Amino acid sequence: MRAIESIAVIGAGNMGSGIAQKSATEGFDVQMVDREQKWVDRGHATIEGFLQEAIERRIFRPEQAEQIKSKVTGVVGNENVSPDTDLVIEAVFEDFDLKQEIFSSLDSTCSDHTILATNTSSLSVNELAKSTGRPDRFVGLHWFFHPAKNRLVEVIPADSTSQETLDAVEQYCKTMGKVVIVCKDRPGFVVNRFFVPWINEACHLLQEGVATAAQIDAVACKAFRIGMGPFALMNITGPAIAVHSSDYLSEQLSVPRFRAAENMREIVEKGESWDMSGDRECDEEASSTIIERLMGLAFAVSSQIVEEGICSMEDVDRGAKVGLRWSLGPFEIANRIGMADASSMASAYADMAGLEIPEWFSSRKDPFDFSYVDVDVDDGVATVLINRPEAMNALNVAVVRQLGEAIDSLNSRSDVDTIVLEGAGKAFVAGADVKFFVDMIAKDSFDKVYDFTADGHGVLNAIESSPKTTIAMTTGLALGGGLELALSCDYRVGTKKTMLRFPETSIGIFPGLGGTQRTTRICGVEAARFAVLPGNFIDPGTASALGLLTHLVGPSETSDTVRSIASSGKPDDKSPGRPTDPSHPVAAMSKLFFSDSNMDAILSGQAPEGFDPEDPNVARQLKLLSRAAPVAVRIASDLLDKAVATGSDLQAGLQMELDSLEQIFATKDAPEGLLALVEGRRPEYTGS
Repeated sequence: MRAIESIAVIGAGNMGSGIAQKSATEGFDVQMVDREQKWVDRGHATIEGFLQEAIERRIFRPEQAEQIKSKVTGVVGNENVSPDTDLVIEAVFEDFDLKQEIFSSLDSTCSDHTILATNTSSLSVNELAKSTGRPDRFVGLHWFFHPAKNRLVEVIPADSTSQETLDAVEQYCKTMGKVVIVCKDRPGFVVNRFFVPWINEACHLLQEGVATAAQIDAVACKAFRIGMGPFALMNITGPAIAVHSSDYLSEQLSVPRFRAAENMREIVEKGESWDMSGDRECDEEASSTIIERLMGLAFAVSSQIVEEGICSMEDVDRGAKVGLRWSLGPFEIANRIGMADASSMASAYADMAGLEIPEWFSSRKDPFDFSYVDVDVDDGVATVLINRPEAMNALNVAVVRQLGEAIDSLNSRSDVDTIVLEGAGKAFVAGADVKFFVDMIAKDSFDKVYDFTADGHGVLNAIESSPKTTIAMTTGLALGGGLELALSCDYRVGTKKTMLRFPETSIGIFPGLGGTQRTTRICGVEAARFAVLPGNFIDPGTASALGLLTHLVGPSETSDTVRSIASSGKPDDKSPGRPTDPSHPVAAMSKLFFSDSNMDAILSGQAPEGFDPEDPNVARQLKLLSRAAPVAVRIASDLLDKAVATGSDLQAGLQMELDSLEQIFATKDAPEGLLALVEGRRPEYTGS
């Protein structure tokens, strides 16, 4: 597979400039193309505005913004796109003939290896693919607004799209931290298939006089646990888009109910916005009608999406949560309200709209079980994808169980030599699901906490002792339990987007999935103290120097790195007990500052003898430690010492971690720290 390194975006409007900006942010060389210089200039101005806002919000430093802008080159005319460009993304308005014309031009301009992609929310990818001279190197991409902010991308391969093309485009999207849903080429693809009729149905409710726009929005926000209702959203995005999309779906799917409601057309014709004034409260009957209609539509259409094989029900829910920012997806909502009510609502709407509900939905009585771990095996390499991006792939009971089942299965397969762990979206794994601990503490169910942690130990031990070569693809955030998961693997591959951290002591607990034991054995006790006790953020360069990463590569080099590791097999010494580069500033500082002789002073909140508390490096460590839970720091420190004492007997050290769980969860600081994280506030520790 040829990695994508250079991008061209055709169209410098809001979508095109957003795609260009995001691609440049992630280090790609970008050409932003339009028909005239004034439109190219407008695209640059749009990017400038977004970046200035990001600077004001302290997302980017000024020098970072300048670097991003420098990666975007304006180009006038499709014929002037660099022939060697790896991927060209067309992002003009939804006009089939215009898109066809653009691709015909690009065919003659671009090299044979160039992949062409259409950014479309509705048009047939298969039909567009037929209009190019490279149907095997053509794919659909549905970006969600704003492309630089929204993390969802629907990838739609045509029937003719090669696997190599699909793999390259998926890798490009993943490099940008996008959550990728690969789906079939059907009208509306995934999200718009249920969301566009959902918006249209709200208009029908208004037109029928069930409630006002403000009342419908209020009921929808509460029922779906969303921040913005359909009418408020249309006032921002423009109802004209909803009219076009509704009519398209109605025509393509032969569902008259999906045709844009007359009041929506009138709003567009008048150039007005929806009136959101007046009382937001409505009577119980109206509220029930709104809920039943909107939920019934979501259930009915979502079940059809799955029935048609467009994508999985997990991807439907993922699209709702990531792309639309719903708290729960349609199938999760069905579980919440009960399948009997969900089926009844779906059937009622289906009768109204002339749809058929799949029997597996209409007759289901038990809640849905969701899969969060996907396994793919190709030429001896098994990729295990932790696919819960809406929660940063956090480890909950279901994820741990499914991950364990996947590892056990792969360990027993003769056709698998290498196991690669990946996380969907921008995170590898952002730790354990903290809300689980909060809920269990509230229920006085420490046994559930212990069982969950013990099960996690079992999974990580299965990876640690695997006869296969194991690789953690930590090309994003690896926090807490996620970093512990990575450390159980033979190799850990990172990129410039990698960021590691043990945040546990700052939230009242200690790393309980082997973090105190494996870290010490990999990089030595002093570096482990640096990582665990104050909970320092560790950048990729430092992580590589300490040995927490075994490979630091460019985003385009990850696939080649996996193949190279797979061919070399398991490492001779996975746990050297020292930093890879002892001369690195952090490694050298850790060796001195976190030495055995200094620990009494450090644990007392003092600068060790010979260290200036005003020194920025010293002051930072003391500040981080002052914000951590004192009991958690002391227990973690003791466990790090025991890692040294137990030496090669890893299992003895891990058992000591488990044995310390009851001690930490018996403190007042543990529930305070965990609850503070959930509530988004700074904890107040008492040291008890």
